[in-house]
Amino acid sequence: MFRTRPPAYALACVALWIVQLAVNVWLVYANQLTHAGSNLWLLLNLATTVVLGVLIVLQVPRALQWRPRRSIRPSYEVKLERQRIARDLHDQVGSQLVHAMALVDRGNPAMLPLAKTLEHCLLDLRLLVDSMGGDDDALTDRLARLRHRIQPSLDQRGIALQWSVMPAEGIAMPMGAPARELTAIVQEAVSNVLQHSGATALTIALQHIKEEGGAWRLQIIDNGRGLPVSPTGHAAGHGTASMRKRAAKAGGRLELLPGPGQGLCVQVTVPTGS
Repeated sequence: MFRTRPPAYALACVALWIVQLAVNVWLVYANQLTHAGSNLWLLLNLATTVVLGVLIVLQVPRALQWRPRRSIRPSYEVKLERQRIARDLHDQVGSQLVHAMALVDRGNPAMLPLAKTLEHCLLDLRLLVDSMGGDDDALTDRLARLRHRIQPSLDQRGIALQWSVMPAEGIAMPMGAPARELTAIVQEAVSNVLQHSGATALTIALQHIKEEGGAWRLQIIDNGRGLPVSPTGHAAGHGTASMRKRAAKAGGRLELLPGPGQGLCVQVTVPTGS
């Protein structure tokens, strides 16, 4: 199937219309027909050509402003179905998890692992529900929702959160699919902190840097046990391969660097405009 971009399509239509108009003008003035009726039809054809040209020209400025979308916009029906699924997950599965957590005896040390597992499942469910909307949301908006969800879990574990998300005026913020992938990296990193690190402090930072022609730098830093990290920043750890793939999808690169003490810093650098 032939496909083209609106600007090229509009310009092609204008070019064809100009050719058609020129031919019609030539026929009107150069035609040697003696029948007045034939000339009347030629004048009518010329008039319709002019009207068609006006309609096309009126659409040219809008077509020339067209730009390809940075993310795919789902149809209205898909959005409605996502909302229905999100409601069902939240109301049915979420309520069952809350009920199960209420039945766990937290005073029994043997039940604490189960309570933490249920709590983590509920957190993942809520984050999943949040991710099913806002396809075109900016990274800062997605991170704000993530903070709202993880704050209670961090408070319960006694982990102090330092939040340093700083938009840069006049600099394009990652949006759409890249923003979704970057938020998923933060979610995975925070999940590792909650389950494996034993950390008491967590920093989530986003800032724009001027190095390498301008880029966004996202960092998730904890003061926990950390992971063995090579000089190149590669290490085997919980969800590391998945985070690297997500960083690549967002157009950036992921590094695992030493954090404070024995902690870990998950750092993602995304060039501006990715």
